[in-house]
Amino acid sequence: MIEISKDVLKNIYKTRPIGARKYDFGLLLVIGGSDFYSGSPALSALAAFRAGADMVRILAPKRAADIIASFSPNLAAYPLEGKWLDEPDLADLFSVTESAKIVARENAAVVIGGGLGRSKETQTAIVKYLSDISLPVVVDADAIRAVAHKPEVFANKNFLFTPHGQEFFLLTGREVIGKSDQEKIKAVQEESAKLGTTILLKGGIDIISDGKEVAINRTGTPFMTSGGCGDTLAGICGALMARRINPFISAQAAAYINGRAGQIAGKKKKEGLLATDLIEAIPEAIH
Repeated sequence: MIEISKDVLKNIYKTRPIGARKYDFGLLLVIGGSDFYSGSPALSALAAFRAGADMVRILAPKRAADIIASFSPNLAAYPLEGKWLDEPDLADLFSVTESAKIVARENAAVVIGGGLGRSKETQTAIVKYLSDISLPVVVDADAIRAVAHKPEVFANKNFLFTPHGQEFFLLTGREVIGKSDQEKIKAVQEESAKLGTTILLKGGIDIISDGKEVAINRTGTPFMTSGGCGDTLAGICGALMARRINPFISAQAAAYINGRAGQIAGKKKKEGLLATDLIEAIPEAIH
């Protein structure tokens, strides 16, 4: 079993060559948001930037996209029609995804799920999208629910699932809430192997497995229970996977960075810790 330390970052954050070009360090697509939820994809995107992604493009229903675009000049938000993701949006999603692969010279990845909602139409669209793309994907939040009963969607694909305890139950049918760390470790390893994918189970300690190896992350703070700290984790995972780092290593590094940034921000903000505070601490955590 691997105990994650800062050493996991050494092979990722090397000195950049003088001739580095835009997209050498990744283009991330963040698909999320709905008429009611706009914060989640924005937090993932900002965390990805702070983790070193060269560019992030957000695809969200129009109201959410308009709100997100006002958060920061760094955020490029592509508006989809309607109040939530639906099948008619798939043409735009596939077009933007294919364009990302070309412009980023394959240095691209996707984060999907945050704030998308649980309507039948949205969940059907998520399944169809994930069935037909080849990019590395971080499957988070509502996207986990969408594919929970469709394991054929992600078999043998370059996917990373980032569930909390309840989402892990929906994905696997296996209860981990209230279980011991050893029981959780066993469950994550066995279910990752069964599903043929990588899982990062978020919690007091983060447990990561690709079905073969298991890694444990102990960075973090109880102040990270505030909303959005899972969205930042997904964004960091996506930023690293856009660099063509495999999901198992990306998950280890992202869990370490997210938890360490939470510790740094938590020392100052304590009970008042916000996900945006964590995002601003990401560069220090990496350094």
